[in-house]
Amino acid sequence: MKQSASAIAKRDCPDGRDRLDRDITANLKVRHLSLIVALADHGTTHSAADALNMTQSTASKMLRDVEEIFAASLFERSPRGMVLTPLGQFAVDNARAQLSRLQRFSEEFSARRAGGYGTLAIGAITGAAPDLVARAVAEIKARRPQLAVALHGETSDGILSELEAGRLDLAVGRFSAERHRTVFTFEPLAEERLVVVARAGHRLASGTRRLDDLQDCAWALQPKSNPSRQVLDAAFDRAALRRPRDTIECSSILLILNLVQESDAVALLPMAVVQAHQMAGLFTVLDIRPEIRLSGFGLVTRRKEPLEPAALEFCDILRARARGTA
Repeated sequence: MKQSASAIAKRDCPDGRDRLDRDITANLKVRHLSLIVALADHGTTHSAADALNMTQSTASKMLRDVEEIFAASLFERSPRGMVLTPLGQFAVDNARAQLSRLQRFSEEFSARRAGGYGTLAIGAITGAAPDLVARAVAEIKARRPQLAVALHGETSDGILSELEAGRLDLAVGRFSAERHRTVFTFEPLAEERLVVVARAGHRLASGTRRLDDLQDCAWALQPKSNPSRQVLDAAFDRAALRRPRDTIECSSILLILNLVQESDAVALLPMAVVQAHQMAGLFTVLDIRPEIRLSGFGLVTRRKEPLEPAALEFCDILRARARGTA
């Protein structure tokens, strides 16, 4: 019969030490991490076992072993399946991050063994990617031609989730939640100019406009977790105006650009993203007063984790280009 978490915790080790004093990592294996992640994803022992290509009995025994190592129950058994306990959620979140790091280590080791020169995974918000980040990537590739670079985007909340999970080396963005201050370090790089845009020939294209002129427009909006959306909502609130009601919410900048081009919707976007559309005569930048401003973006890294040489060099390139000295 399965022991409770308290019973597990009270059992003594052979050398007399309480299990709560043991180093969890001494007996924890990669397959243990894979199991608890699979259980969290699939919800049942049977489905998790299938995903890991093992028998259900093996998965059940391994789960007992894992919970004995942790000296805590990670899952509650319910009619709906396996439900994570608070400690289980903490363990699974960390297991995902560790597995991601191991996967990246495996890929980079294989690349170096085959004669490559490592990898660099970068996350960047859309406002920084077309200009600062793209030029920095071009420079580091010129310096290190065989370095494999992966560039991911496009919103701060998305890239910071990837960074926290260990799938990125660094990010160029801004915090989108207060908890990010405890997880990451932030180094300011540059400002990001936001503009309200509409298709060419839009009825509001000429003259200076105020927010109340845009209140009843159709809007293509980024999700509420996005900093650009937050400053737009705050601007309507400060002006004591009702927020727009005719809205389409979209997490993809590309789709927002298409919506603006094909309809009467307006959108608040980084100038770096819309500049090419404006120069091609497809978009109009509306002259809004007062301007809607967003805090600057910066270099974001995980706290207390040293960067590899290629990542450190890329950071130096970013800093130099942000200062305008490159």
